[in-house]
Amino acid sequence: LEHVAVHGETGMFIEDCKFIAVNGATAHPHYDPDGTAYNMGNSFGSHGSCYHVIRVPPEKADLEETIHGAQVICSIASAERMKPSYYHSFGMTRNYIIFIEQPVKMNLWKIITSKIRGKAFSDGISWEPQYNTRFHVVDKHTGQLLPGMYYSKPFVTFHQINAFEDQGCVVIDLCCQDDGRNLEVYQLQNLRKAGKGLDQAYNSVARSFPRRFVLPLHVSLNAPEGENLSPLSYSSASAVKQADGKIWCSYENLHPKDLEEEGGVEFPQINYGQFSGKKYRFFYGCGFRHLVGDSLIKVDVVNKTLTVWREDSFYPSEPIFVPVPGTNEEDGGVILSVVITPNQNERNFLLVLDAKNFEELGRAEVPVQMPYGFHGTFVTI
Repeated sequence: LEHVAVHGETGMFIEDCKFIAVNGATAHPHYDPDGTAYNMGNSFGSHGSCYHVIRVPPEKADLEETIHGAQVICSIASAERMKPSYYHSFGMTRNYIIFIEQPVKMNLWKIITSKIRGKAFSDGISWEPQYNTRFHVVDKHTGQLLPGMYYSKPFVTFHQINAFEDQGCVVIDLCCQDDGRNLEVYQLQNLRKAGKGLDQAYNSVARSFPRRFVLPLHVSLNAPEGENLSPLSYSSASAVKQADGKIWCSYENLHPKDLEEEGGVEFPQINYGQFSGKKYRFFYGCGFRHLVGDSLIKVDVVNKTLTVWREDSFYPSEPIFVPVPGTNEEDGGVILSVVITPNQNERNFLLVLDAKNFEELGRAEVPVQMPYGFHGTFVTI
């Protein structure tokens, strides 16, 4: 891929090569209305580790042309050369990419040598809360890394909900956990547990809740220190300039206390086709009172209310929003989710909910057992 590299702290170019291999990419690319795709991946080499923003042009008739059109538009050096941050997704607005460098670290030496040391891959992943979380903002059109240094207290995020621009700020909503040690619950010795043993392991870790951060884009050198620089009256999230020039960001909770009873929320989805990168009101996700999701949730981030669908002993997958053709209503559509059960006397099924009121419209049962799945997609044929 064609390559331009920028240092995360100084903004200086750190590499002059034209092409670079990108090792992997996230499971959550973003798309512009014209079909242009964006994703992020890593590279590891003599320069250490870098995070890369990748742009892929809309599909052409000639597949080879599409491959050659893919380009790394910006690269960000990791804060620690041999210990890059783990990440699963990123945020995108109309004009910007938002990458979150969080204190879940991947020790490259431990990962590379894990097999010969007889260790699991997870031995090289650690939660290091002595580091704060940093937000990097990249201009999608120029590939420029913005100079703003945005930090917050340590947290872990797997999935962003949505991001948009308003009054000179980037607003980013995401599902956050305060303790990265929750990854340990997915180790094999815990997954082999059942009943109360499994619940005990799961109840020992932090839950995931939706939060909003506001990142002011145009902070002058003369901006006052110690004052909230966010102009957004509808959000209690703050961004305060420190003496060292860094912007300290504090979040706004986007949920009522009822969500705590649901075990938090993950796998957030929105009306992506119409509201990705725009100011929005609703998102949908899975509630996690257990190790796997056991409810579907609709969250109103404006009124901070939620609606829940649940059936005992049934476990739904990530909710997929499918809009009703021709409507402009944000929640004008249906929610699709694959629901499974360990009960041999019950059938697994595809659930269809009215996205407005979360009432069941129907279900399509299947006469086979199915494994639990995390993510899904809807494709028209």
